[in-house]
Amino acid sequence: MSYRYRNPGLGAVAYIIITCIVLWVASSISSGFFDALTLSRSTLAQQPWSLVTSMFLHERFPIFTHILFNMLTLYFFGTFLVNLVGDRVFLLVYFICGIVGNILFLLLAPSFASVVGASGAIFGIGGALMVMRPRLQVYVFPIPAPIPLWVSVIGGFVLTFFAANVAWEAHVGGLVAGVLAGFILRRREFSRFWH
Repeated sequence: MSYRYRNPGLGAVAYIIITCIVLWVASSISSGFFDALTLSRSTLAQQPWSLVTSMFLHERFPIFTHILFNMLTLYFFGTFLVNLVGDRVFLLVYFICGIVGNILFLLLAPSFASVVGASGAIFGIGGALMVMRPRLQVYVFPIPAPIPLWVSVIGGFVLTFFAANVAWEAHVGGLVAGVLAGFILRRREFSRFWH
């Protein structure tokens, strides 16, 4: 596998962000549309697609902070990962981490609970990055100085446990899958470097 720094332009990250925004607007207009794409154990048999579609859905208008923070984080982490591995590998990491997060949610959350959001996939991207580039420094508002990426990811992960109505199960699954993906990608990167 070959890795180079690339200029992604309007690639996979932009398409995911655009998809999430379009679905946020559509689901804010139609509650039936929102319900049809939302993941829960009680509706999974009738809506198997929701295992994937829920990763592109967010809390509806007037709540915009959910999609805003997720899309900002996706933009910064996602474009960095795309620069390392390219669109195809990035999409593979995104989907695997999101699906693993959703599966863990289904296994651990109450049967009546439902989930929407890209957070599991985004934590997976953060997990992959913190393994591939452990010394990377990032700025996190409102902290005025750069901090290690891994502190940012783990700190954000821990904070979600104190927030109400957050699917921590999806975050755990996504982060663990992302860390594993990061080890695989880093090993392949080093292997390519030495050959």
